[in-house]
Amino acid sequence: MVLIHLWAGIIGLAMILYIILDGISLGMALLFPLAADPKKRAIMTESIAPVWDTNQTWLVFGAAAIFAAFPSVYAILSSALYIPLMAFVMGLIFRGVTFEFRTNAKKKGAWDRAFFFGSLVAVLSQGFMLGGILSGISISQDVFSGGAMDWLNTFSLLVGFSLIPGYVMLASCYLILKTEGEVQELGYRYALPSTLLVLFFMAVVTVWTPYHYPLVWQHWFSAPRIHFVWSFPLLGLISAYLLLKALHERREPAPLLCAFGLFLSGYLGLITSLYPYAIPPTLTFTEAAAQPETLRFTLWGAAIVLPVVIGYVVYSYAVFRGKVGAGRSYE
Repeated sequence: MVLIHLWAGIIGLAMILYIILDGISLGMALLFPLAADPKKRAIMTESIAPVWDTNQTWLVFGAAAIFAAFPSVYAILSSALYIPLMAFVMGLIFRGVTFEFRTNAKKKGAWDRAFFFGSLVAVLSQGFMLGGILSGISISQDVFSGGAMDWLNTFSLLVGFSLIPGYVMLASCYLILKTEGEVQELGYRYALPSTLLVLFFMAVVTVWTPYHYPLVWQHWFSAPRIHFVWSFPLLGLISAYLLLKALHERREPAPLLCAFGLFLSGYLGLITSLYPYAIPPTLTFTEAAAQPETLRFTLWGAAIVLPVVIGYVVYSYAVFRGKVGAGRSYE
């Protein structure tokens, strides 16, 4: 059981780090149509370019960890969410290609639109996958037994579109920290409305989720979960208040830290509401786990790779710290 919980924690860490770090670069592309000046877009892309590959390292690590530790989850989700999963991969590839080509292109307009489109597909696909999981996946004898379009419903559409303001909020707060002048003003301008939309969607998803899983409602009000599960909505409210206060006072590092807190509160609240289910409401982490020998052996690999990846991320952000602006690179 300790190995299972340890692996669940490692995968949970990889997923939230991917969401908030790569969410910044995805949100940056979503802000492109709102930045008409090509010079602003150049500064925006330069701000994320040094950490572009670093952010996506967590996605590869998380997917490999799920495959090694919880192969049933990997197999079922790959089948149940095949269409949005392939759209997500294609969106990432498409935006990656456009990001590289637009750097050297003389006319960047078409590449900018392509970068926005690929990122939008990736964001919506992420939301559709999460919404599809929360909507319930048909499982029979540990294999997927539903249809190819089961993930497509009103709830998954809501979750998909709710990620758009979420990532715009992250990118806007990142611009406040990393840029100055007109581009920083762009961050201040869109951080506030995107934060209000995030709070709206979080409230709707929170109210809607127990209708899919009555078990969630029971978890919220039964011991011992009731003693800590409500701390996460409280963390979200405090983060939202401090974020709005920091924007009003035009502080620089605080908005991004508070945006991280807001994402973290929703993520932890969702996990603690659904735990111990890896795929709610039928497959638990214990039922989905690989053999103990496999968990133990692969844990040695994770023990080596995880510190390297963390060190790589920290080093990258440390090297490229400081602001970026027109006519110059990082300070």
